[in-house]
Amino acid sequence: MTPALEGLHYHRLPPVSEPIDQLDADVVVYGATSGGVIAAVRAARAGLSVVLLAFDDRVGGMTASGLGETDVGDPATVGGLARSFYAEVAAVYKAPSPHWKVEAGVAEEIFLRWLVDAGVVMRRRRHLLEVSRQGGRITELRTDDGSTYRGKVYVDASYEGDLLAAAGVSYVVGREATDVYGEPLAGVQRSINHQFERPVDPYVVPGQPSSGLLPGISAEPHGPIGSGDRHVQAYNFRLHVTNGPGRLPFPRPEGYDASRYELLRRYIDAGVYELFGRTTRVHGNVFDMNNHGAFSSDHIGASDEWPEADYVGREALFQDHVRYQAGLLHYLSTSLELPADVREATGAFGLAPGEFEATSQWPHQLYIREGRRMVSGHVITQHEATGRTVVPDPIAVASYVMDSHNAKRVLVDGHPRNEGNVQAPLAQPFGVSYRAIVPRTEECTNLLVAATVSASHVAFSSVRMEPVFMTVGEAAGCAAASAVAAGVAVQEVAYDDLRRELTGAGGIVGWPRGEAA
Repeated sequence: MTPALEGLHYHRLPPVSEPIDQLDADVVVYGATSGGVIAAVRAARAGLSVVLLAFDDRVGGMTASGLGETDVGDPATVGGLARSFYAEVAAVYKAPSPHWKVEAGVAEEIFLRWLVDAGVVMRRRRHLLEVSRQGGRITELRTDDGSTYRGKVYVDASYEGDLLAAAGVSYVVGREATDVYGEPLAGVQRSINHQFERPVDPYVVPGQPSSGLLPGISAEPHGPIGSGDRHVQAYNFRLHVTNGPGRLPFPRPEGYDASRYELLRRYIDAGVYELFGRTTRVHGNVFDMNNHGAFSSDHIGASDEWPEADYVGREALFQDHVRYQAGLLHYLSTSLELPADVREATGAFGLAPGEFEATSQWPHQLYIREGRRMVSGHVITQHEATGRTVVPDPIAVASYVMDSHNAKRVLVDGHPRNEGNVQAPLAQPFGVSYRAIVPRTEECTNLLVAATVSASHVAFSSVRMEPVFMTVGEAAGCAAASAVAAGVAVQEVAYDDLRRELTGAGGIVGWPRGEAA
């Protein structure tokens, strides 16, 4: 498939010159996200042999792919290796520690150094093909280049939950209804933030419904509040942009189609331009550009198929996201259909030249805000976030607001409305249960999960932040070491011992600090 931007692919096999692996290790970590890196480092520092399988050429997940403005919540809830990481970021920038803003290249350099120093064996462009199981355990993981990896314990650190699904572990995709766990914020919700502030005609020919809906609007009904569905919150790329003199113009992607942005043109014509409302300075004149407003970089309605799609399907979705977002910025900065002041305001920024040089200055990682979510012996719900439930076995703490992006754009009373945005504060930070990162015993006894943990959609919208993935990853690496040392299932790891190991290394488990029920 022709990439939308030069050098930018989702799925690429290793070079044919690279040998096919037949590796054995104590721990195999699938997914070099931030949580995957931390899990691998923690297990290796405990003396275990560790293999880390990266899906592409880079490591660090979103932390090293443009998400420079860290969604930290309460900084006091971040401890252990995650806090050490942000302390090293501070040292690079000669800033007070910890420092929560980080450029992609700086983040990846730290992660790579930690992996090398810990002796982790890294493999790039390794894509899960299948697993073998025996007696409730994964015995072998095979990748689509023909390599085989055998471990005593496996960690799924992918944003999608691909390994847990291949292992036959229960999971869910989409949004539960309110009555599943008694969560008021579950399911379909009326979006207040990132919503249309003025009415816009939604039809191809204004005033004529028979002409069809404009691109980006679904014919699906809004749905009853609290009803469940399989919609997935929107994805985007977190760009490194700059207003400096070296900025690169926003590129015209292959397959560019200006008609995709007619709804946005009409919204701008109605008087609303809000593109850079969540573009925040990271360092110097480098900024992290996030979604903001009713029609922005979030590709609303385009992420539903991603979690369970095969690699060919995901490649198509990946390129469509690149084409949508690059096309959006090219349109806003160049289209003569728009007022000059809009083009000038957009063109005041451009891609930062110092990052992502192999992929046309575009991030390599699509922001998979939510993929599969495991369903294990404990499901994290809104009740933890509101303080009604306190778990007895926390291994990490979530403290960011419940933050779900919009899931669809539909018509309400004849006008476009976004649906699904949730931005609700927590009663207080809450503990992430150990039982939420291990499957049910009857499903798999040697798998830990560092990203797609067992949580409802609403609760996951707080847990899904990168510092939490790092702290959960550390717990997974620590638990893997304990399971290997004792020769037990991951469900049989002694929680009190795990807790001591984590807190002894500066980890924060439970809230208030270090407390469980």
